[in-house]
Amino acid sequence: MREIGPIVQLQVQRSALKTGAKPDRTYSPAPLLPVERLWVTPAGVLGGAADGSWLVDVHHRDHPASRNGDGGNGVSVGFTAHYDRMRERFGERITPGCAGENLIAHAPGVVSYDDLRHGLAVRGPDGAERLRLRVLEVARPCRPFTGWALGHRVESDVLKESLQFLDGGMRGFYCVAEGSAEIAVGDRLFAL
Repeated sequence: MREIGPIVQLQVQRSALKTGAKPDRTYSPAPLLPVERLWVTPAGVLGGAADGSWLVDVHHRDHPASRNGDGGNGVSVGFTAHYDRMRERFGERITPGCAGENLIAHAPGVVSYDDLRHGLAVRGPDGAERLRLRVLEVARPCRPFTGWALGHRVESDVLKESLQFLDGGMRGFYCVAEGSAEIAVGDRLFAL
């Protein structure tokens, strides 16, 4: 097991980030809500609200408008080093979590699928393992997010170059939980 770093941000996505009809779909991170804790299950995540209630993420199978019909993206993971690189390329509108991942961990460098192919583990401050995540695939970049990151409608040559930059896990990784557990900001993320 290799430590990646502490979890610095958790969030739920209350509704779709991409709206409209192709080719005019738009992207907005407005439906994202930071939370201090997540209840993570194989069906997806619930976010702990300030009032003690649980908010259902749109990628949870029980969300009325679930975007996780095949079970392939119940939880997503991103890294601070990836956001640093995206911000260098696209500017200050890129803030940690704006691509929609549920869990953002501090990482000293870029993390690839090969680094995560055996899975992830979340450990509490006491060192006890709370949860394992099976990493299924990279979150592929899309035209609406890329246009939003660039701050305008995307021309084809700029789109292609930007999509290539955002591929390979730059926008995070889709995972499924192996078991159920509550995790919190300050827990630590490890690659298996």
